[in-house]
Amino acid sequence: MDLSKIKMVVTDMDGTLLNSDHQVSDRFFELYEELKKRNILFVAASGRQYNSIVHKLNPIKNEIIVIAENGGFAMQQDQELLSTPLEKKSIDTILKSLDSAHGAHAVLCGKKNAYLNGNSDKFLSKLKEYYSEYTVMDDISTYDGEVLKVAVYHFESSEKFIYPSVKHLESDLKVKISGENWLDLSHLNAHKGFALEQVQKRHNISRAETLVFGDYNNDLEMLALADYSFAMANAHPNVLQAANYRTKSNDENGVEHILEQLLAQR
Repeated sequence: MDLSKIKMVVTDMDGTLLNSDHQVSDRFFELYEELKKRNILFVAASGRQYNSIVHKLNPIKNEIIVIAENGGFAMQQDQELLSTPLEKKSIDTILKSLDSAHGAHAVLCGKKNAYLNGNSDKFLSKLKEYYSEYTVMDDISTYDGEVLKVAVYHFESSEKFIYPSVKHLESDLKVKISGENWLDLSHLNAHKGFALEQVQKRHNISRAETLVFGDYNNDLEMLALADYSFAMANAHPNVLQAANYRTKSNDENGVEHILEQLLAQR
């Protein structure tokens, strides 16, 4: 495996760069400094809120590219690269469809803030890990500001208890099971692959010069844009099948393991 031509490293966050305690290793930050010395771009691509991503990567937040909300929003330093909001009628359709999903908790995701109903303290406690900025409302269906994504959480299984209620929307919207408990609905062009393609074009970087790490279905489109696509050992079966390579799990520093090999070849 020849990684000597890599010019850009892209990684998902949860289940990939973050361990099971949702933390970034000290070793990663050491390796990042070596990537920077070699002029290798670093991109964090996540379903998380922008503010949550930069909180996790605070020491390097002003140097990296951030693809947030599953590709609905992207920033490089203080410059907005991409924003792909949902139409209001699509949001209304999504929320109506979720009425049949018992136990589902919906979040309207803006660029820097999120909006949710305040009817579950248990869910609010869970939300705080993924959204550092949020507003609790009496009824989110009355919100009329810009929304990039509707994120939906179920405490047991997003695939089993949320997806059946929204799968009929797939012809008009991007419907992504983004984690064991999360499902995301967004504009058809609001996905990590579309956002990454814009970044590749912007920096004139080819798929042969791109290295991508992922673990879940919302990573599939961006994995397809890299010759060096890596599935984590803990990845969803779809990702294990789609990726060209595999690495160790997120709890075994699988990203760092490959970055060390990359740096050894540079």
